[in-house]
Amino acid sequence: MQRKLGCRPAERRAGQPRLSGLRMMARKAPARLVRDHIDPAPLLLGNDRVGDCTSVGLGNHIRATAALAGFQVAVTEQDALHFYSLSTGYDPVRPVTDQGGVEVDVLACAGRAGYALTTQTFYPLWGTAEEGDFNTLRLIVAGLGAAYVGVQLALADQAPGVWDTLSPGDQRPGSWGGHCVLVWDYAGTADDDLVTLLTWGTRQKCTWRWLRSRLMEVHGVLWPQLMLPGGLYPTGDDLEKLRAENAAFLGAALVC
Repeated sequence: MQRKLGCRPAERRAGQPRLSGLRMMARKAPARLVRDHIDPAPLLLGNDRVGDCTSVGLGNHIRATAALAGFQVAVTEQDALHFYSLSTGYDPVRPVTDQGGVEVDVLACAGRAGYALTTQTFYPLWGTAEEGDFNTLRLIVAGLGAAYVGVQLALADQAPGVWDTLSPGDQRPGSWGGHCVLVWDYAGTADDDLVTLLTWGTRQKCTWRWLRSRLMEVHGVLWPQLMLPGGLYPTGDDLEKLRAENAAFLGAALVC
């Protein structure tokens, strides 16, 4: 199977929503989060042919969230490609426009225009976390279903098996390129404990030391239409703060 990349270098926008001020982020994340009994059912959605991983990540985030609630949402390749075009300017008749996406701009576009499926359109709320704050990253995974992240893949990551910095080959982050993946669960918090990523229609294992080496941005995404009430889900003041920051950012951002 071909594997396309499509996450452009991480950028920051003035006023973009942040997760650091939420009360839920002051908690200690679970020491392990194993979801082997739940199938997030990630789909490829064209990411073998075009660099639409930033769009695919959102489509699969919707599916992962639904799976945690005990049902599933149909997302088609056409849906993902449509949003890829909307959020990045990709034109399928002009291959030169297949340049990938900037995650914050893709998220802003989804917040403004929605992620349209055949029967409904989903509008996310989202916020950014510091990429070096792994407690917040784990809280995002535990509380919001999955973390929407950008990584700098190395040529060594083209080999099959667990992604790890101890594997043979060129380990320079970015020597292969940028990619958008979802962080789904983790077996522990030690450097060599395994983390499950959702990418290219499957579950890819990596170590925490690998993720620390490759990570360039971290975002939490929630879908108000697919609420996941629970101990780590934002409620009350946290939810209102996130709504307010998203509204303020969309009012200033010229996207979609």
